[in-house]
Amino acid sequence: MYPELLAHIKRYVQLTPAEEQLLCEKLEPKKFKKKEFLLEAGKHCHGNYFVVKGCLRLYFVNNKLNEQIIQFGIENWWITDYDGLMSKQASTCYIQAIEASEVLLLNEKNQAMLFEQIPRLESYFRIMMQKAYVASQRRIGYIFNQTEEERYIHFSSRFPEFMQRVPQYMLASYLGFTPQFLSRLRAKKV
Repeated sequence: MYPELLAHIKRYVQLTPAEEQLLCEKLEPKKFKKKEFLLEAGKHCHGNYFVVKGCLRLYFVNNKLNEQIIQFGIENWWITDYDGLMSKQASTCYIQAIEASEVLLLNEKNQAMLFEQIPRLESYFRIMMQKAYVASQRRIGYIFNQTEEERYIHFSSRFPEFMQRVPQYMLASYLGFTPQFLSRLRAKKV
């Protein structure tokens, strides 16, 4: 049994003990060392990853060969390349462990089977997708409506746990500015 995941699910839907057991039987626990890849561009995404322990990043390499971070994933968050997963095309993204990490993989085949057998689980994933979509919309809004300094202040106040866990250059990539700009902001003690 995976108490972290089951507790997370219980925040949104209730599963029976038999449904919890079935779900847990279909999960694959995986461990990744720091800097190890869960997914690389050009490969197929296998499913959704629930972060039990650690910190991950989802990113792509842009035309200027710079890494552009789309999402972070920490404990009790899901992370995947939805574009690659849904389109069944080779991924254009990478998922990499920032720290040594433990995840639970719910592969695509098992997820489809579980959705048929446990309709409430499909409701849970719909809620997770809605929350991810709202977070994405908000992030786009921040990028277009806030200055770099305002984005930094907002992010650091809402997600202080990232400030110590994520390297400065990754934080800058996620927030949409250079590591040098972030250094200047931190020097100002914003």
